[in-house]
Amino acid sequence: METLAAFDWAALLCWLGAFVLIALGFAGTIVPAIPGLPMIAGGAWLIGWADDFEKVGWKTIVFLAVLAAIGVVVDTVAQTAGAQKAGASKAGIIGSLVGTVIGMFLGLFGLLFMPLIGAAVGEFYAKRNLYHAGRVGIATWIGMIVGTAVKVALAFAMTGILLFVYFTA
Repeated sequence: METLAAFDWAALLCWLGAFVLIALGFAGTIVPAIPGLPMIAGGAWLIGWADDFEKVGWKTIVFLAVLAAIGVVVDTVAQTAGAQKAGASKAGIIGSLVGTVIGMFLGLFGLLFMPLIGAAVGEFYAKRNLYHAGRVGIATWIGMIVGTAVKVALAFAMTGILLFVYFTA
């Protein structure tokens, strides 16, 4: 019984929480409602806390948090910038957001194509020009794909940095 009592349950819970946050963080790079990159940074913080920040220190955690913030900004700006570059109206941008929310409930197809459809429908509603609505929808979709690609790349980079720092410290 002494061995069980000496076991560091708090560290185990930190590690389990970190793995859950990092796994959900990777899912969040694709699913819009989950803040993926901040969750990965939170997982790094838990790993640091699990060993009193001996291997993963504050500099690493702050650096990962900065990368997460950059990823959130790029993701937010990319989709809107794509729509605006194509001349989207407010209705097109709102349509894109509505399409994104609806798409979360429709599986992979919804995640990939509902922002495009929403932007096109919103833009067609505003300007009654099918060609222009299609251009806005495609530009919004390209912006979303670019933002997602940046988030995925940052998720792998953040996890790689975390593993490198942990195993080389």
